[in-house]
Amino acid sequence: MSTENEGNAVPAAPSVPPVPGAAPEGSTSPGPGEGPQDAAHGSAGSPSASVPSHSAPPAHEPAASAEQPGHAPRPEPAAAPAHGHGGETPAPPAAAPAGAQQAGADWPPPPPTLPSYGGGSGGGPAWGAPVPAHEPRRRRAGGLAAGVLAAALVAGGVGGGIGYWAAERADGSSSSTTVSAASPQDLKRDPGTVAAVAANALPSVVTIEAKSGGGGIEGSEGEGEGGTGTGFVYDKEGHILTNNHVVASAAEGGTLSAIFSNGKKYDAEVVGRAQGYDVAVLKLKNAPSGVDPLALGDSEKVAVGDSTIAIGAPFGLSNTVTTGIISAKNRPVASGDGSSGNNSYMSALQTDASINPGNSGGPLLDSRGAVIGINSAIQSAGNGGFGQTQAGSIGLGFAIPINQAKTVAEQLIKTGQPVYPVIGATVDMSDQGSGARITEEGSGGTPAVTPDGPAAKAGLKPGDVITTFNGKPIDSGPTLISEIWTKKPGDKVTMTYERDGESHKVELVLGERKGDS
Repeated sequence: MSTENEGNAVPAAPSVPPVPGAAPEGSTSPGPGEGPQDAAHGSAGSPSASVPSHSAPPAHEPAASAEQPGHAPRPEPAAAPAHGHGGETPAPPAAAPAGAQQAGADWPPPPPTLPSYGGGSGGGPAWGAPVPAHEPRRRRAGGLAAGVLAAALVAGGVGGGIGYWAAERADGSSSSTTVSAASPQDLKRDPGTVAAVAANALPSVVTIEAKSGGGGIEGSEGEGEGGTGTGFVYDKEGHILTNNHVVASAAEGGTLSAIFSNGKKYDAEVVGRAQGYDVAVLKLKNAPSGVDPLALGDSEKVAVGDSTIAIGAPFGLSNTVTTGIISAKNRPVASGDGSSGNNSYMSALQTDASINPGNSGGPLLDSRGAVIGINSAIQSAGNGGFGQTQAGSIGLGFAIPINQAKTVAEQLIKTGQPVYPVIGATVDMSDQGSGARITEEGSGGTPAVTPDGPAAKAGLKPGDVITTFNGKPIDSGPTLISEIWTKKPGDKVTMTYERDGESHKVELVLGERKGDS
Protein backbone atom coordinates (compact mmCIF):
# COMPACT_ATOMS: atom_id res chain seq x y z
CA MET A 1 0.00 0.00 0.00
CA SER A 2 1.49 3.29 -1.02
CA THR A 3 2.10 6.01 1.58
CA GLU A 4 1.95 8.86 -0.91
CA ASN A 5 -1.59 9.77 0.06
CA GLU A 6 -1.14 9.92 3.81
CA GLY A 7 -2.38 13.24 5.07
CA ASN A 8 -3.92 14.17 1.69
CA ALA A 9 -7.60 14.60 0.87
CA VAL A 10 -9.79 11.50 1.32
CA PRO A 11 -10.66 9.89 -2.07
CA ALA A 12 -14.27 9.67 -3.25
CA ALA A 13 -16.33 6.92 -1.62
CA PRO A 14 -17.94 4.05 -3.68
CA SER A 15 -21.64 4.27 -4.50
CA VAL A 16 -22.48 1.39 -2.19
CA PRO A 17 -20.87 0.11 0.98
CA PRO A 18 -18.11 -2.44 0.37
CA VAL A 19 -19.10 -6.00 1.10
CA PRO A 20 -16.63 -7.89 3.23
CA GLY A 21 -15.27 -10.95 1.43
CA ALA A 22 -13.59 -14.10 2.60
CA ALA A 23 -9.85 -13.90 2.82
CA PRO A 24 -7.92 -15.76 0.13
CA GLU A 25 -7.04 -19.30 1.04
CA GLY A 26 -3.79 -19.50 2.95
CA SER A 27 -3.69 -15.80 3.76
CA THR A 28 -3.60 -14.44 7.26
CA SER A 29 -6.31 -12.08 8.40
CA PRO A 30 -4.95 -8.72 9.46
CA GLY A 31 -4.70 -8.37 13.23
CA PRO A 32 -6.14 -5.68 15.42
CA GLY A 33 -5.06 -2.16 14.50
CA GLU A 34 -5.61 1.32 15.67
CA GLY A 35 -5.86 4.43 13.54
CA PRO A 36 -3.57 7.41 14.22
CA GLN A 37 -4.55 9.60 17.18
CA ASP A 38 -3.59 13.11 18.20
CA ALA A 39 -2.18 12.63 21.72
CA ALA A 40 -2.18 16.33 22.40
CA HIS A 41 -5.90 16.62 21.87
CA GLY A 42 -7.05 13.21 23.07
CA SER A 43 -7.01 14.24 26.73
CA ALA A 44 -9.13 17.29 26.01
CA GLY A 45 -12.10 15.42 24.57
CA SER A 46 -10.88 14.39 21.10
CA PRO A 47 -13.13 11.96 19.19
CA SER A 48 -12.54 8.27 19.65
CA ALA A 49 -10.75 6.53 16.79
CA SER A 50 -11.24 2.91 17.88
CA VAL A 51 -12.31 0.37 15.24
CA PRO A 52 -13.58 -3.21 15.78
CA SER A 53 -10.69 -5.62 15.60
CA HIS A 54 -12.49 -8.25 13.54
CA SER A 55 -12.72 -6.08 10.41
CA ALA A 56 -11.47 -7.71 7.19
CA PRO A 57 -10.38 -6.07 3.93
CA PRO A 58 -13.13 -5.44 1.40
CA ALA A 59 -13.35 -8.06 -1.37
CA HIS A 60 -12.49 -5.57 -4.10
CA GLU A 61 -9.35 -4.17 -2.36
CA PRO A 62 -6.16 -6.14 -1.58
CA ALA A 63 -5.06 -6.59 1.99
CA ALA A 64 -2.49 -4.19 3.49
CA SER A 65 1.12 -4.90 2.63
CA ALA A 66 3.44 -6.21 5.33
CA GLU A 67 5.49 -3.09 4.78
CA GLN A 68 2.69 -1.02 6.24
CA PRO A 69 1.99 -2.56 9.65
CA GLY A 70 -0.96 -1.17 11.50
CA HIS A 71 -2.54 0.28 8.33
CA ALA A 72 -5.01 -2.52 7.49
CA PRO A 73 -8.02 -0.88 5.86
CA ARG A 74 -11.08 -0.74 8.02
CA PRO A 75 -14.47 0.87 7.52
CA GLU A 76 -15.08 4.09 9.44
CA PRO A 77 -17.85 6.63 9.77
CA ALA A 78 -17.56 9.86 7.81
CA ALA A 79 -16.79 11.87 10.96
CA ALA A 80 -16.63 11.24 14.68
CA PRO A 81 -18.43 13.12 17.47
CA ALA A 82 -16.56 16.30 18.48
CA HIS A 83 -16.70 15.72 22.24
CA GLY A 84 -15.86 12.02 22.26
CA HIS A 85 -19.27 11.18 23.77
CA GLY A 86 -20.54 9.09 20.81
CA GLY A 87 -18.89 5.81 21.81
CA GLU A 88 -17.00 3.53 19.46
CA THR A 89 -17.87 3.14 15.78
CA PRO A 90 -20.47 0.31 15.26
CA ALA A 91 -19.07 -2.98 13.94
CA PRO A 92 -19.79 -3.98 10.31
CA PRO A 93 -22.03 -7.03 9.62
CA ALA A 94 -20.70 -10.55 9.35
CA ALA A 95 -19.09 -11.58 6.08
CA ALA A 96 -21.61 -12.13 3.23
CA PRO A 97 -21.31 -14.67 0.44
CA ALA A 98 -18.64 -13.80 -2.10
CA GLY A 99 -19.79 -11.39 -4.76
CA ALA A 100 -22.96 -10.37 -2.94
CA GLN A 101 -23.59 -6.62 -2.49
CA GLN A 102 -26.41 -4.88 -0.76
CA ALA A 103 -27.28 -1.29 -1.17
CA GLY A 104 -27.79 -0.69 2.54
CA ALA A 105 -29.89 -3.44 4.12
CA ASP A 106 -26.89 -4.96 5.91
CA TRP A 107 -25.01 -1.63 6.49
CA PRO A 108 -25.10 -0.72 10.18
CA PRO A 109 -27.82 1.74 11.12
CA PRO A 110 -26.59 5.25 11.95
CA PRO A 111 -26.12 6.08 15.64
CA PRO A 112 -28.82 8.07 17.43
CA THR A 113 -28.89 11.74 16.49
CA LEU A 114 -26.91 13.90 18.93
CA PRO A 115 -28.13 17.30 20.06
CA SER A 116 -26.47 20.19 18.31
CA TYR A 117 -23.31 21.60 19.94
CA GLY A 118 -24.02 23.71 22.97
CA GLY A 119 -27.25 21.89 23.95
CA GLY A 120 -30.75 22.13 22.59
CA SER A 121 -33.42 19.70 21.41
CA GLY A 122 -31.50 18.31 18.46
CA GLY A 123 -33.48 20.21 15.87
CA GLY A 124 -30.46 20.46 13.57
CA PRO A 125 -27.94 17.87 12.44
CA ALA A 126 -25.50 16.73 15.11
CA TRP A 127 -21.91 18.00 15.00
CA GLY A 128 -20.03 15.04 13.50
CA ALA A 129 -23.19 13.06 12.49
CA PRO A 130 -22.48 9.96 10.34
CA VAL A 131 -22.62 10.18 6.55
CA PRO A 132 -25.91 8.68 5.18
CA ALA A 133 -25.76 5.01 4.26
CA HIS A 134 -25.93 5.71 0.51
CA GLU A 135 -22.62 7.68 0.67
CA PRO A 136 -20.12 5.33 2.32
CA ARG A 137 -16.46 6.24 2.09
CA ARG A 138 -13.60 3.99 1.15
CA ARG A 139 -11.19 3.00 3.89
CA ARG A 140 -7.84 4.73 3.35
CA ALA A 141 -4.86 5.05 5.67
CA GLY A 142 -4.81 8.85 5.28
CA GLY A 143 -8.54 9.16 5.85
CA LEU A 144 -8.46 8.55 9.59
CA ALA A 145 -5.56 10.95 10.02
CA ALA A 146 -7.41 13.62 8.07
CA GLY A 147 -10.54 13.02 10.12
CA VAL A 148 -8.69 13.32 13.42
CA LEU A 149 -6.91 16.44 12.16
CA ALA A 150 -10.20 18.02 11.13
CA ALA A 151 -11.71 17.23 14.54
CA ALA A 152 -8.69 18.70 16.30
CA LEU A 153 -8.91 21.90 14.28
CA VAL A 154 -12.58 22.29 15.03
CA ALA A 155 -12.02 21.56 18.70
CA GLY A 156 -9.26 24.14 18.75
CA GLY A 157 -11.62 26.68 17.25
CA VAL A 158 -14.27 25.91 19.84
CA GLY A 159 -11.73 26.17 22.65
CA GLY A 160 -10.67 29.57 21.38
CA GLY A 161 -14.29 30.66 21.32
CA ILE A 162 -14.76 29.60 24.93
CA GLY A 163 -11.63 31.48 25.96
CA TYR A 164 -12.88 34.60 24.21
CA TRP A 165 -16.26 34.30 25.90
CA ALA A 166 -14.64 33.82 29.31
CA ALA A 167 -12.47 36.88 28.76
CA GLU A 168 -15.54 38.92 27.85
CA ARG A 169 -17.40 37.70 30.92
CA ALA A 170 -14.45 38.43 33.22
CA ASP A 171 -14.06 41.90 31.76
CA GLY A 172 -17.74 42.65 32.24
CA SER A 173 -18.05 44.01 28.69
CA SER A 174 -19.41 42.47 25.52
CA SER A 175 -17.13 44.42 23.19
CA SER A 176 -13.66 44.35 24.76
CA THR A 177 -11.18 41.73 25.94
CA THR A 178 -8.56 44.16 27.27
CA VAL A 179 -6.96 42.93 30.51
CA SER A 180 -6.72 45.71 33.06
CA ALA A 181 -3.24 46.41 34.52
CA ALA A 182 -2.59 46.10 38.26
CA SER A 183 -2.69 49.38 40.12
CA PRO A 184 0.62 50.56 41.68
CA GLN A 185 -0.60 49.95 45.24
CA ASP A 186 -1.13 46.29 44.37
CA LEU A 187 2.50 45.75 43.35
CA LYS A 188 4.54 44.03 46.06
CA ARG A 189 8.20 43.11 46.21
CA ASP A 190 9.30 39.73 47.46
CA PRO A 191 11.13 39.76 50.81
CA GLY A 192 14.89 39.74 50.39
CA THR A 193 14.94 41.60 47.08
CA VAL A 194 16.87 44.85 46.84
CA ALA A 195 13.62 46.76 46.34
CA ALA A 196 12.09 45.25 49.48
CA VAL A 197 15.21 45.88 51.59
CA ALA A 198 15.46 49.47 50.34
CA ALA A 199 11.77 50.16 50.98
CA ASN A 200 12.15 48.95 54.55
CA ALA A 201 15.40 50.82 55.25
CA LEU A 202 14.84 54.19 53.57
CA PRO A 203 12.43 55.56 56.23
CA SER A 204 15.22 55.12 58.82
CA VAL A 205 17.97 56.81 56.78
CA VAL A 206 18.48 60.58 56.98
CA THR A 207 20.33 63.16 54.91
CA ILE A 208 22.45 65.36 57.17
CA GLU A 209 23.06 69.00 56.42
CA ALA A 210 25.94 70.52 58.38
CA LYS A 211 26.81 74.21 58.46
CA SER A 212 29.74 75.68 60.29
CA GLY A 213 29.25 78.46 62.81
CA GLY A 214 29.75 81.42 60.47
CA GLY A 215 26.85 83.40 61.93
CA GLY A 216 24.91 85.99 60.02
CA ILE A 217 21.59 85.85 58.21
CA GLU A 218 20.94 83.03 55.81
CA GLY A 219 22.13 83.97 52.36
CA SER A 220 24.54 86.59 53.66
CA GLU A 221 28.30 86.47 53.39
CA GLY A 222 28.56 85.58 57.08
CA GLU A 223 26.86 82.23 56.65
CA GLY A 224 29.12 79.28 57.42
CA GLU A 225 30.15 76.67 54.91
CA GLY A 226 27.95 73.61 54.62
CA GLY A 227 28.20 69.99 53.62
CA THR A 228 25.94 67.02 53.09
CA GLY A 229 26.27 63.52 54.45
CA THR A 230 24.14 60.62 55.59
CA GLY A 231 23.16 58.94 58.85
CA PHE A 232 20.66 56.40 60.13
CA VAL A 233 18.42 55.95 63.15
CA TYR A 234 20.33 54.04 65.83
CA ASP A 235 17.69 53.68 68.56
CA LYS A 236 14.14 54.66 69.50
CA GLU A 237 15.42 57.63 71.52
CA GLY A 238 16.24 59.43 68.27
CA HIS A 239 20.02 58.95 68.17
CA ILE A 240 21.54 59.13 64.69
CA LEU A 241 24.77 57.31 63.81
CA THR A 242 27.08 58.88 61.21
CA ASN A 243 30.71 59.74 60.44
CA ASN A 244 32.68 62.28 62.42
CA HIS A 245 33.88 64.02 59.27
CA VAL A 246 30.25 64.63 58.23
CA VAL A 247 29.51 66.75 61.31
CA ALA A 248 32.96 68.06 62.27
CA SER A 249 32.46 71.45 60.60
CA ALA A 250 29.26 72.09 62.58
CA ALA A 251 30.37 70.56 65.88
CA GLU A 252 31.61 73.88 67.27
CA GLY A 253 28.84 76.46 67.03
CA GLY A 254 27.36 75.32 63.73
CA THR A 255 23.96 73.93 62.85
CA LEU A 256 22.87 70.41 62.00
CA SER A 257 19.65 69.09 60.52
CA ALA A 258 18.41 65.66 59.53
CA ILE A 259 15.98 65.15 56.65
CA PHE A 260 14.00 61.90 56.46
CA SER A 261 13.00 60.22 53.22
CA ASN A 262 9.47 61.62 53.57
CA GLY A 263 10.92 65.13 53.41
CA LYS A 264 10.43 66.04 57.08
CA LYS A 265 13.33 67.97 58.55
CA TYR A 266 14.50 68.06 62.18
CA ASP A 267 17.21 69.96 63.96
CA ALA A 268 19.94 67.87 65.56
CA GLU A 269 22.88 68.25 67.95
CA VAL A 270 26.13 66.39 68.52
CA VAL A 271 26.11 63.94 71.44
CA GLY A 272 29.68 62.79 70.94
CA ARG A 273 32.23 62.12 68.24
CA ALA A 274 35.37 60.03 67.87
CA GLN A 275 37.82 61.42 65.35
CA GLY A 276 40.09 58.39 65.35
CA TYR A 277 37.20 56.00 64.65
CA ASP A 278 35.42 58.49 62.35
CA VAL A 279 32.18 57.89 64.27
CA ALA A 280 29.72 60.47 65.59
CA VAL A 281 26.35 60.30 67.36
CA LEU A 282 23.66 62.96 66.92
CA LYS A 283 20.37 63.45 68.74
CA LEU A 284 17.25 64.75 67.03
CA LYS A 285 15.65 67.77 68.68
CA ASN A 286 11.91 67.22 69.07
CA ALA A 287 12.29 63.75 67.63
CA PRO A 288 9.09 62.36 66.10
CA SER A 289 7.39 59.50 67.90
CA GLY A 290 7.74 56.04 66.46
CA VAL A 291 11.18 56.43 64.90
CA ASP A 292 12.28 53.00 63.73
CA PRO A 293 15.99 52.10 64.14
CA LEU A 294 17.71 49.89 61.60
CA ALA A 295 18.60 46.37 62.70
CA LEU A 296 22.32 45.82 63.33
CA GLY A 297 24.08 42.81 61.87
CA ASP A 298 27.32 41.07 62.84
CA SER A 299 30.29 42.32 60.82
CA GLU A 300 32.45 39.45 62.08
CA LYS A 301 30.27 36.96 60.20
CA VAL A 302 30.42 38.82 56.90
CA ALA A 303 32.07 36.86 54.11
CA VAL A 304 33.75 38.02 50.94
CA GLY A 305 31.18 37.84 48.17
CA ASP A 306 28.18 38.65 50.37
CA SER A 307 25.71 41.05 48.78
CA THR A 308 25.71 44.66 49.98
CA ILE A 309 23.31 47.59 49.68
CA ALA A 310 24.47 51.16 50.31
CA ILE A 311 22.10 54.04 50.99
CA GLY A 312 23.13 57.68 51.03
CA ALA A 313 23.10 61.09 49.39
CA PRO A 314 25.97 61.04 46.86
CA PHE A 315 26.66 64.57 45.64
CA GLY A 316 23.52 65.66 47.48
CA LEU A 317 21.19 63.16 45.77
CA SER A 318 19.26 61.95 48.81
CA ASN A 319 17.85 58.44 49.18
CA THR A 320 20.15 56.90 46.59
CA VAL A 321 20.44 53.10 46.70
CA THR A 322 23.39 51.20 45.20
CA THR A 323 24.37 47.55 45.35
CA GLY A 324 27.50 45.43 45.26
CA ILE A 325 29.33 42.78 47.26
CA ILE A 326 31.89 42.54 50.03
CA SER A 327 35.13 42.69 48.06
CA ALA A 328 37.49 42.18 51.01
CA LYS A 329 37.67 42.29 54.80
CA ASN A 330 40.12 43.77 57.29
CA ARG A 331 41.44 46.41 54.92
CA PRO A 332 43.69 48.81 56.88
CA VAL A 333 42.45 52.25 55.90
CA ALA A 334 43.62 55.65 57.06
CA SER A 335 40.98 58.09 55.86
CA GLY A 336 41.72 61.77 55.63
CA ASP A 337 44.42 63.62 53.77
CA GLY A 338 46.85 60.73 54.29
CA SER A 339 49.60 62.85 55.85
CA SER A 340 48.40 64.70 58.95
CA GLY A 341 47.83 63.24 62.39
CA ASN A 342 44.10 63.78 62.06
CA ASN A 343 43.49 60.60 60.13
CA SER A 344 40.94 57.98 61.06
CA TYR A 345 42.03 54.35 61.13
CA MET A 346 39.85 51.35 60.52
CA SER A 347 40.10 47.69 59.66
CA ALA A 348 37.48 48.23 57.01
CA LEU A 349 35.00 46.25 54.99
CA GLN A 350 35.71 46.82 51.31
CA THR A 351 32.76 46.95 48.91
CA ASP A 352 32.24 47.68 45.23
CA ALA A 353 28.82 49.23 45.83
CA SER A 354 29.00 52.77 44.43
CA ILE A 355 30.00 55.16 47.23
CA ASN A 356 30.61 58.82 46.53
CA PRO A 357 30.94 62.05 48.52
CA GLY A 358 27.67 62.36 50.42
CA ASN A 359 27.39 58.63 51.11
CA SER A 360 29.56 59.11 54.20
CA GLY A 361 27.83 58.03 57.39
CA GLY A 362 25.18 56.02 55.57
CA PRO A 363 24.48 52.36 56.25
CA LEU A 364 26.02 49.45 54.39
CA LEU A 365 23.39 46.71 54.56
CA ASP A 366 23.50 42.99 53.99
CA SER A 367 20.91 41.12 51.90
CA ARG A 368 18.57 40.92 54.92
CA GLY A 369 18.64 44.67 55.45
CA ALA A 370 20.81 44.58 58.60
CA VAL A 371 23.57 47.19 59.01
CA ILE A 372 27.03 45.64 58.69
CA GLY A 373 29.01 48.85 58.32
CA ILE A 374 29.07 52.65 58.10
CA ASN A 375 30.25 53.94 54.73
CA SER A 376 33.24 56.12 55.43
CA ALA A 377 35.89 56.35 52.72
CA ILE A 378 36.61 55.75 49.05
CA GLN A 379 39.71 55.11 47.03
CA SER A 380 39.76 57.92 44.53
CA ALA A 381 41.58 57.96 41.22
CA GLY A 382 41.47 61.76 41.42
CA ASN A 383 43.75 62.15 44.43
CA GLY A 384 45.36 58.74 44.64
CA GLY A 385 44.43 58.33 48.31
CA PHE A 386 41.61 57.65 50.72
CA GLY A 387 39.01 60.17 51.72
CA GLN A 388 36.00 62.15 50.59
CA THR A 389 36.93 64.16 47.53
CA GLN A 390 34.86 65.26 44.55
CA ALA A 391 36.13 62.37 42.45
CA GLY A 392 33.60 59.62 41.69
CA SER A 393 33.41 55.99 42.69
CA ILE A 394 35.80 53.55 41.08
CA GLY A 395 34.38 50.54 42.92
CA LEU A 396 36.63 50.78 45.98
CA GLY A 397 34.57 51.85 48.99
CA PHE A 398 35.30 51.25 52.66
CA ALA A 399 32.99 50.94 55.64
CA ILE A 400 33.60 50.87 59.38
CA PRO A 401 32.53 47.42 60.66
CA ILE A 402 29.32 47.82 62.64
CA ASN A 403 30.65 45.80 65.59
CA GLN A 404 33.33 48.42 66.15
CA ALA A 405 30.98 51.33 65.42
CA LYS A 406 28.42 50.01 67.91
CA THR A 407 31.03 49.86 70.69
CA VAL A 408 32.09 53.43 69.94
CA ALA A 409 28.48 54.66 69.73
CA GLU A 410 27.57 53.18 73.11
CA GLN A 411 30.59 54.87 74.67
CA LEU A 412 29.72 58.22 73.09
CA ILE A 413 26.08 58.02 74.25
CA LYS A 414 27.23 57.08 77.75
CA THR A 415 30.09 59.53 78.30
CA GLY A 416 30.21 61.85 75.29
CA GLN A 417 33.85 61.02 74.56
CA PRO A 418 35.64 58.12 72.90
CA VAL A 419 37.93 55.58 74.56
CA TYR A 420 40.75 54.01 72.54
CA PRO A 421 42.73 50.84 73.29
CA VAL A 422 46.50 51.40 73.16
CA ILE A 423 49.77 49.49 73.51
CA GLY A 424 51.65 52.47 74.92
CA ALA A 425 54.14 52.94 72.07
CA THR A 426 54.55 55.37 69.18
CA VAL A 427 55.04 53.76 65.78
CA ASP A 428 56.23 55.15 62.45
CA MET A 429 53.22 55.78 60.21
CA SER A 430 55.16 56.23 56.97
CA ASP A 431 57.07 52.97 56.52
CA GLN A 432 55.29 50.35 54.44
CA GLY A 433 55.90 46.65 53.97
CA SER A 434 58.38 45.94 56.76
CA GLY A 435 56.11 46.06 59.81
CA ALA A 436 55.32 48.76 62.38
CA ARG A 437 58.54 50.22 63.73
CA ILE A 438 58.57 51.83 67.17
CA THR A 439 60.04 55.30 66.78
CA GLU A 440 63.04 56.57 68.73
CA GLU A 441 61.02 59.41 70.17
CA GLY A 442 57.34 60.20 70.71
CA SER A 443 55.46 63.33 69.67
CA GLY A 444 56.58 66.53 71.37
CA GLY A 445 59.73 64.86 72.68
CA THR A 446 57.83 62.34 74.84
CA PRO A 447 59.19 58.80 75.25
CA ALA A 448 58.37 56.49 72.32
CA VAL A 449 57.49 53.70 74.79
CA THR A 450 55.25 54.92 77.61
CA PRO A 451 56.80 54.08 81.00
CA ASP A 452 54.81 51.36 82.80
CA GLY A 453 52.57 51.05 79.74
CA PRO A 454 51.55 47.72 78.14
CA ALA A 455 54.47 47.71 75.64
CA ALA A 456 57.01 48.62 78.31
CA LYS A 457 55.75 45.84 80.60
CA ALA A 458 56.05 43.39 77.70
CA GLY A 459 59.70 44.40 77.12
CA LEU A 460 59.38 46.34 73.86
CA LYS A 461 61.90 49.11 73.10
CA PRO A 462 62.37 51.86 70.51
CA GLY A 463 63.51 50.39 67.18
CA ASP A 464 61.59 47.13 67.60
CA VAL A 465 59.52 46.17 64.55
CA ILE A 466 56.10 44.64 65.27
CA THR A 467 55.28 42.04 62.58
CA THR A 468 52.13 40.31 63.82
CA PHE A 469 49.18 41.24 66.03
CA ASN A 470 46.97 38.41 67.28
CA GLY A 471 48.28 36.27 64.44
CA LYS A 472 47.57 38.82 61.69
CA PRO A 473 50.47 40.13 59.60
CA ILE A 474 51.41 43.76 60.20
CA ASP A 475 53.07 45.63 57.32
CA SER A 476 52.85 49.23 58.55
CA GLY A 477 51.93 51.57 61.38
CA PRO A 478 48.41 52.26 60.05
CA THR A 479 47.75 48.52 59.81
CA LEU A 480 48.78 48.05 63.45
CA ILE A 481 46.58 50.93 64.66
CA SER A 482 43.64 49.59 62.63
CA GLU A 483 43.98 46.18 64.27
CA ILE A 484 44.45 47.56 67.79
CA TRP A 485 41.29 49.66 67.48
CA THR A 486 39.17 46.64 66.71
CA LYS A 487 39.73 45.62 70.36
CA LYS A 488 38.71 47.08 73.71
CA PRO A 489 40.81 48.34 76.61
CA GLY A 490 41.64 45.40 78.86
CA ASP A 491 41.75 42.80 76.07
CA LYS A 492 44.74 40.44 76.12
CA VAL A 493 46.59 40.17 72.80
CA THR A 494 49.74 38.56 71.41
CA MET A 495 52.37 40.29 69.30
CA THR A 496 55.51 39.23 67.44
CA TYR A 497 58.35 41.69 67.01
CA GLU A 498 61.88 41.62 65.61
CA ARG A 499 64.98 43.00 67.27
CA ASP A 500 68.49 42.67 65.89
CA GLY A 501 67.33 40.04 63.38
CA GLU A 502 65.67 37.84 66.01
CA SER A 503 61.94 37.27 66.44
CA HIS A 504 60.20 37.46 69.80
CA LYS A 505 56.60 36.77 70.83
CA VAL A 506 54.94 38.49 73.76
CA GLU A 507 51.52 38.88 75.41
CA LEU A 508 50.17 42.14 76.74
CA VAL A 509 46.96 43.70 78.07
CA LEU A 510 45.73 46.74 76.14
CA GLY A 511 45.55 50.03 77.97
CA GLU A 512 43.21 52.94 77.24
CA ARG A 513 43.23 56.54 76.15
CA LYS A 514 40.25 58.81 76.60
CA GLY A 515 39.32 61.57 74.19
CA ASP A 516 40.85 62.85 70.98
CA SER A 517 43.84 64.59 72.50
